Amino acid sequence: MRVTAAVLLALLLLVQVPGAGAAQRPADRVPAGIELRIGATDRGGLTLPLQILVLLTLLSLIPALLLSVTSFTRIIIVTHFLRQALGTQTMPPNQVLIGLSLFLTFFIMQPVGRRINDEAIQPMLEGKVTEMQALDRASVPLRDFMLRYTREKDLLLFLNIAKMPRPARGSDLPMSVVIPSFMISELKTAFQIGFVIFIPFLIIDMVVASVVLSMGMMQLPPVVISTPLKILLFVMVDGWNLVVGSVVRSFF
Repeated sequence: MRVTAAVLLALLLLVQVPGAGAAQRPADRVPAGIELRIGATDRGGLTLPLQILVLLTLLSLIPALLLSVTSFTRIIIVTHFLRQALGTQTMPPNQVLIGLSLFLTFFIMQPVGRRINDEAIQPMLEGKVTEMQALDRASVPLRDFMLRYTREKDLLLFLNIAKMPRPARGSDLPMSVVIPSFMISELKTAFQIGFVIFIPFLIIDMVVASVVLSMGMMQLPPVVISTPLKILLFVMVDGWNLVVGSVVRSFF
């Protein structure tokens, strides 16, 4: 329904009545016609209706872009691994983890956002560049950020799949290759961090299970004892500070 409403709104905005900025017509006069303008403006950019249509399209793609070209993927996977290692099931709840991941992503991506604003958004608003030129300029900081944390092996994988020659410079790589390469690199990095997080809590589970079984308490699940111990250890070492600090520093 939201997609249909957005399309209808875009179609309504594309239809413009000529002379909208002139004086209001008398009530007994009917407009002579309706003008539909689709094309470039005098400075080579898109007309206002097409700008609104592009904006609506970008708004629908924001969740996918957030997952694909930012640090959000690594952070949310690491926090999920941490919750599983603690054995607290749904505590912290998903809303808390997503909120924390969003604000950490905003903190990490601030330098990239400033470059995009200075090099693409502000020149576009001042009329110095067109919308397409601004889009090309905005992709440069994102590409630099993603290539910094993308493994060469992953880039070669998608270059081979696409049967594209290996470029001499990373800036010549298309975004269709950089984005999936960055995503699988982030998944591998997040799983590596999650494995390291699991090790101390796994040791606690093994020790508690051995003690419980050696005492013959078959009816007592070891997780009942190990979970409070893991939470106590995590709080005593200030675990949130260590985990969040390590993840954020991995991007700097």
